[in-house]
Amino acid sequence: MKRIRCLWLYGVVLAAAVGLQAAAGSAQPAPVQVAFWHAMRGPLGEVLEGIVAGFNASQSQYRVNATFKGSYAETMVAAIAAFRAGNAPHIVQVFEVGTATMMAARGAIKPVYALMAETETPFDPSHYIPAVQAYYTTADGRMLSMPFNSSTPVLWYNKDAFRTAGLSPEQPPRTWAEVREAARRIRATNAAPCGLSTAWPTWVHFENFGAIHDVPFATRANGFEGTDAELLINAPLYVRHLETLVAMQREGTFKYGGRDAAGDALGPSGECAMLTASSALFARYQREARFAWGVGFLPYYDDVPGAPKNSIIGGASLWVMTAPRRSREEYQAVAAFFRYLSSPEVAAKWHMDTGYLPITFGAIERARALGYYERHPWAEIPIRQLTRTQPTVNSKGLRLGNLPEIRTILYEEIEKALQGQQTPKAALDAAVRRGNEVLRQFQRTVGQ
Repeated sequence: MKRIRCLWLYGVVLAAAVGLQAAAGSAQPAPVQVAFWHAMRGPLGEVLEGIVAGFNASQSQYRVNATFKGSYAETMVAAIAAFRAGNAPHIVQVFEVGTATMMAARGAIKPVYALMAETETPFDPSHYIPAVQAYYTTADGRMLSMPFNSSTPVLWYNKDAFRTAGLSPEQPPRTWAEVREAARRIRATNAAPCGLSTAWPTWVHFENFGAIHDVPFATRANGFEGTDAELLINAPLYVRHLETLVAMQREGTFKYGGRDAAGDALGPSGECAMLTASSALFARYQREARFAWGVGFLPYYDDVPGAPKNSIIGGASLWVMTAPRRSREEYQAVAAFFRYLSSPEVAAKWHMDTGYLPITFGAIERARALGYYERHPWAEIPIRQLTRTQPTVNSKGLRLGNLPEIRTILYEEIEKALQGQQTPKAALDAAVRRGNEVLRQFQRTVGQ
């Protein structure tokens, strides 16, 4: 009987202890959930998922849930639709040309500068390299969105083809005259089937071209100072450059690779000895190229006073979205995640694992301390190109409404010029006329 009583008392004590433990466990609040919609697929998406997992493991208060939502355009459209339905994600990744569209979505976004101030989270925009900071800030320097994956175009080239053509494999051409001469040598020696091609023609040969030569793409500081901007891409220097590309195609030294990223394949495959394309093409060259390759600065016309200036970025940033009954704790979670992303360790890891640029000075120093640039000296070239000058009014980027649609118009017109259906001047005049109609439509939409 005594033994039974002891067992009974032990059971009571054990049950009480379990109950207390359960009560203590249930007293711990569940982590605040954060919805993060992004457009990173494949290996890039895997790296992103790893960073999110690292944040979730670093603390227990918050949990970020990353969801792939399709292309950049699809992700932005889905987020705006979700906002109108009252269930927007906390964070959405938007490509750089969607900046003006997101700004015009009144009430849908909470600027990063406001988020950090309201949550009392330390944040200093000056930690970002100037070309990145300038793209995503207001005219008075307030950060609108959180920079994340940024790239800039560079000149990729085939060192083996250069050797065959009698060109120095360690000295890529600097100017457009040198590019054209190198392309002629490559074709004359049959060192490669194609001398030069390009990916992202509008981004490289108009948006970045204008920045590097310090000529405006549009009025009103390329749209930064108002939605009443008008395009200026039929100015003499733009016409001259399109004339150069048309002439090079006619002589067989330039091959048009198509719109957006369609031309990416022509470089790593070895078909074209030179390719102007994103600095984020590193992984593809490393994986596919069966030749020694190198990277040079984007070419420029050396008779243009003041050139070259800094190039501008592509890629995307992270926008904070609003929703009915969104709590301070949820915004606090977003701010904590952004602070984690901008730490030198995480930003450097993203840079080294993906080939995207290190967007903060701390990330650059972290990568340098780890010997990354000793192992990959090419990786400093896009950084040097972005930081070689302080951004000017013309080289801080573009903020034009419906810029993706304007890019499509520009594609249509320059393709007609490349096909001999119209002159370069007529092509750019038409692009300006049609593009300005898009800008006026956007201006009416936002009511300014």
